[in-house]
Amino acid sequence: MKYDILIVGGGAAGMAAAITSAERGKKVVLAERESDLGGILNQCIHYGFGLTYFHEDITGTEYAARFRKVILDKNIEIMTDADVISIDEDRSAVISGKNGIIKVFFDFCIMASGCRERSIGSVFTGGTRPAGIYTAGEAQKMINLAHYDLGERFVILGSGNVGQIVARRLKILGKDVAAIIERNESLGGLNKNRHDCIEAYGIPVILRSTVDMIYGEGRVSAVRINNLDTGKTEILKCDALITAIGLIPDRDVAENLKKNGTYPDWLYFCGNCDNIHDMVDAVTMQAEKLASDICRLMEER
Repeated sequence: MKYDILIVGGGAAGMAAAITSAERGKKVVLAERESDLGGILNQCIHYGFGLTYFHEDITGTEYAARFRKVILDKNIEIMTDADVISIDEDRSAVISGKNGIIKVFFDFCIMASGCRERSIGSVFTGGTRPAGIYTAGEAQKMINLAHYDLGERFVILGSGNVGQIVARRLKILGKDVAAIIERNESLGGLNKNRHDCIEAYGIPVILRSTVDMIYGEGRVSAVRINNLDTGKTEILKCDALITAIGLIPDRDVAENLKKNGTYPDWLYFCGNCDNIHDMVDAVTMQAEKLASDICRLMEER
């Protein structure tokens, strides 16, 4: 099957790019590895979305639902539970989905595959590796979508937006957040999250520090906090450690196409696959502009 545009990823960026391309009359196929469109938005039950794009304060799930409603009315072939396992130089992609493995061809490809989280393995932390260690995104998904109980007393390493939002969610659930540990001199993330999460819920913050040791047999029992300026250490008891230590654009499936540091001129990146954004509204607008530019390029040929 041949398409004008293949879009990899059905989150905010992918849906916006697909809608814009279809409205310009292009033949579009969108492949999403999860069962539902929406990406990370589906686990974001908190407010703070749509302030720029919709001029409303809505939840991430509501934001995704608005785009799903639009995209399903467009002439777009949508493949869910479909993982793009390779993209080749002949402008083809192999997709593994519910009906087996298929190969599609295209003129342009938009990578909207989002990002992945850095795990505890990316920092120098000694000790054991017991149960109870989660990335912030994993914790958010497990709590909000699967309704798991992840523990009673938490330490959060890193103060990015998701880490702060998860800390607030835990407090709402009646959990004890012992502290957020941040290696820099100030909290990361948006000022809005600092006000709405950290200050509003009185969550302790320890700056210029890191977790350098994890204790526990079978389950986390404590972590050691190391002050990066003084070298002073302290033990914090906890039964869960959540890491919010950075995001990496997920471009793995396209890395084979990179030659001398350059990707082919028919391959584009948008959303968090391009660079990490603080606001989903910016992701949406970037994807719409990119799709419009690609459509105009196709029409000028």
